Order: sequence, then structure tokens, then C-alpha cells
Amino acid sequence: MPYEPPTHTVERSLRATTGAKVIAGVDEVGRGAWAGPVTVCAAVTGLRRPPEGLTDSKLLTIRRRESLAEELLKWVTSHALGHASPEEIDDLGMTAALRLAAVRALEALPVRPDAVILDGKHDYLGSPWPVRTVIKGDQSCVAVAAASVIAKVQRDKMMAELGVDHADFGFAANAGYPSPVHKAALAERGPTPYHRLSWAYLDALPQWRHLKKARNWADGSVPEIEGQLGFDF
Repeated sequence: MPYEPPTHTVERSLRATTGAKVIAGVDEVGRGAWAGPVTVCAAVTGLRRPPEGLTDSKLLTIRRRESLAEELLKWVTSHALGHASPEEIDDLGMTAALRLAAVRALEALPVRPDAVILDGKHDYLGSPWPVRTVIKGDQSCVAVAAASVIAKVQRDKMMAELGVDHADFGFAANAGYPSPVHKAALAERGPTPYHRLSWAYLDALPQWRHLKKARNWADGSVPEIEGQLGFDF
């Protein structure tokens, strides 16, 4: 389906209303996976014309996404990735883990941003970062779209590498999400060291249920529903 290309509208608005000069677009990937980290990319693009075809990574074919990511790595002013591990997700809950990954990405940028455009309607980042949330920002905002593509491609590569020693799980193809191959391997072999052990899929696996971690996060947060669906997802 045709789609409208992203623009610099939000960046221009932030510059005009807040005086921000360095603005980072932030997007995450891996929130709903059963295995692997949640990954956040922070990208600073300025107001230059983006590469042709830039949009939300989910709207792109694998080949186009990978090709576009190569272009973006040379085109963006700066970018950085932050990760929160499966253990941190289990220990902290998804909201706090997302914030941890986002802060790691933002603090790894060579220049601290004056403002952040965060994809979605929930500000999981919070103070002291000046945040503007934008629903579907990965489609409408250039910097967020760039972060979306870079984050997706880099995490996919990471999951493929993690899957080398766990070929039955198909991480190179499913990136830790619950595909049929992933589910079958999980039922037969149990979770790998890269699985999130506080999540609901273990409830449907009696032989592995004893490995499930209790949810006792101090902040009372719980992972979003997309990551807590049952084994029949």
C-alpha cells in the first residue's frame, strides 16, 4: 500500500517552541519478542532530506530494510543503540527496561539531545529528558523512522548471531518472536539463556514451568500485553 513519507514537521515545531537544536528520534524493537533484548535506537538527523523510501521498518521488505539501514548509517548525523537484556526485562518489567535501553542509547550519542521524539503515546522515558510523544512517529517523523529501521536491522543481526548455537529456534528468521518453529523448539528443548523467563508462554509448558520467574517488580509495572500473550498466539 502507498504511504506518506515522513517529514520534519515535529522537529521544526520543537525547534520553534522550545529552542531545541539537537533533536533525537527514538524507537524500540523487540518489545513483544519471547527471547532476546529489547533494543532502542536514538537517531539525530537534522533537517536534511532523507533517503528515498524511508518509513516505519515494519512496512519494508527485509531486503529494502537492510539496504536502507546501510544508507541511513552514513546519512544520519549520529545514532546510538541501547539494549536491555532478558534478565533486566525479567527483573525490572518492560516499562523500566525500555527506559533503561533508551537512556543507554541517548547517553551514547556524541552530543546530548535538547529534545526527544518518542514513538507511541506513552512516555516511558520521562524526566529529565524533554519528550514529545508521537503516535506512529515511525511513519511520520524522519528521525523516528530512521531510528526504527536502524534498530530493527541491528537487533535482527544480533538475534541471528545469538541463534547460531540454538538453530532449532530459528532466531535468524523470527528474531525471538513466537513463530511456529520457535514454539516447537521451546516445547521440546525449553528456554535458551536468551529467553524472558517471567513471561506467560511458560504457563503453557508444564515441563518447563518451574523455570518461570515470579513477577515482583518494585515499580509495579507489567509488560505490555503484546509480550504476555499465551502460547497459542
